[in-house]
Amino acid sequence: MERIHPRVRILWLLRGVFPSLFLGAVAIGVTAVLSSNPLGNISEALPVGGAVALLVFGLGVVHTLFRYRAFGYEVQDDALYIERGVLTKVNTVVPYVRVQHIDTQRNPFERVFGLGHVVVYTAGSRGADVSVPGLLPGQATDLQQRLRTLAGESEPDDAV
Repeated sequence: MERIHPRVRILWLLRGVFPSLFLGAVAIGVTAVLSSNPLGNISEALPVGGAVALLVFGLGVVHTLFRYRAFGYEVQDDALYIERGVLTKVNTVVPYVRVQHIDTQRNPFERVFGLGHVVVYTAGSRGADVSVPGLLPGQATDLQQRLRTLAGESEPDDAV
């Protein structure tokens, strides 16, 4: 089982900062509104909001660490195998005969951390795609080429 780059943990942690700050601000607002003098008790509501933000961020850190440890992928002879999931374990097998196309993508945050991901689109129902995150750009390109080659080799011959 191949692992993704450890730098992806930082990216995932940063994604968790914004929800924790938002929930902290909501907790400050709710605490202030529920007090007898909302405008005068903002300073009293700050510790509650800070505690909520820290709790949510702490849970995000734990989730990120478990998520990183749970993610792995393997390029097999006939399929791409992906394991992921913290609370719900998901094992995905993508047969190469089902592969439609393969993209490498790098959003702005991934570019800052020197990472990218590969998305494999498959034939079938809507949303039938899988992603391998946390790859260095060269790794993403290599994986894309390798999967493309294997998918091309697995196509049935049209000649009769």
